[in-house]
Amino acid sequence: MSKNIVRAYGQVDSATRAANFGHEAYTVWFTGLSGSGKSTLAYAVEEALITRGVAAYVLDGDNIRHGLNRDLGFSPEDRTENIRRIGEVCRLFQDAGIVVLTAFISPYTADRDQVRALHSKGRFIEVYVDTPIEVCEERDVKGLYAKARAGQIPEFSGISAPYEPPVDPEVIVDTSAPLQDCVTSILTTLQL
Repeated sequence: MSKNIVRAYGQVDSATRAANFGHEAYTVWFTGLSGSGKSTLAYAVEEALITRGVAAYVLDGDNIRHGLNRDLGFSPEDRTENIRRIGEVCRLFQDAGIVVLTAFISPYTADRDQVRALHSKGRFIEVYVDTPIEVCEERDVKGLYAKARAGQIPEFSGISAPYEPPVDPEVIVDTSAPLQDCVTSILTTLQL
């Protein structure tokens, strides 16, 4: 980073934003295998929060790779950079007073820990979507697991690339259970 760059600060702080919005800001980080239900769950939580009057927005892994991170592949280095960029975007959303919900495989513990470190204590909620791989494969409408098992997709988390489950997430859900039960578990943790 250049020595000529200085962080700018405005007159509105997080307490003022929270008072304006009527709620605190959080990053809710959904991690799990492909097909585990991260996106479905994140969008369901977003809808529940919006219904409650909470400013919320979902950042989905596939959507981000169509724009902001379209220059990244799936090598370990590119996956780390993908998560680093999203972590910074989450920090900005949170600074703006919004509850940001992310749906990224984010397979490496170190990467998720780096994102957590960008946030104030208690403002990063890691949700481990611990859905059995057999269920993930049954849901695989894109056929990605079959392609990965056939060697057609290298670097596929959980098959030909590692996935490191969270050690101590704030929430663990299995989307084999009813979706509303999973949403309730997350809303209970957020207390919004």
